[in-house]
Amino acid sequence: MKFLAIIQARCGSSRLPSKVLKDLCGKTALEHVVERVKKSKYVEEVMVATTINKEDIPIVRLMSGIGVRVFAGSALDVLDRYYQAARLIQPEYVIRITADCPVFDAKILDDAIEKLMPETDYMAALSETLADGLDLEIMRFEVLKRAWNQARLSSEREHVTLYIKNNKELFQIQDYKSALGNLHEERWTIDEPEDYLFIKNIYEYFEGIGKKEFDSVDILEYLDKNPEVRKINQGFIRNEGLLISLRNDRIVKKPEEE
Repeated sequence: MKFLAIIQARCGSSRLPSKVLKDLCGKTALEHVVERVKKSKYVEEVMVATTINKEDIPIVRLMSGIGVRVFAGSALDVLDRYYQAARLIQPEYVIRITADCPVFDAKILDDAIEKLMPETDYMAALSETLADGLDLEIMRFEVLKRAWNQARLSSEREHVTLYIKNNKELFQIQDYKSALGNLHEERWTIDEPEDYLFIKNIYEYFEGIGKKEFDSVDILEYLDKNPEVRKINQGFIRNEGLLISLRNDRIVKKPEEE
């Protein structure tokens, strides 16, 4: 297999509990993410990586019920969770996506894959030209394995690709820039109650006009015509979870491979 997409999902969010199971026009946010990723021309399988915590059993049941492979692993060591999930298949490339991105755009993912250079070990929107909620990362499986084997900081275990970013000299890294222009100020993720109201507004609008399949261009056109909608979830810090992890960083022991 060349491209495996792994969506990380859990219910234990402190700011918006069970955010990935929030309803958006009859389906959960997670279901929408899965469906949107599956629209990619290049992704051969979509897998959901959740935790072994009891609170995440609904995710396992939901994904199993719709025929999506689901892996349950460590709640805190997300790098281990990703590696163990990917190790079941060992594709050439692993695509990392998070479940709090219910307007994920497969067209952008396909554009990134088409621009992926043969020598690239890791690709991401490092210049942050994508909207918060459209983020994607593409890495070689062997690079994920190397990060899993060598990462020792707790922040690098919690944030899957931080070891790669912290050691750029060891890898061939490629920046992906949005073909839609700089969307850095756009916040299209679900992390706060206001984010859910924003995303719900978008889904209900397109549902109301009978356009169930909409992409980033459609969203931008809607927001430009309705600037008050953008204000619903303005003012939040991007990557707040990472900042908290860095403040509490420590050395940890890597789990042993089975």
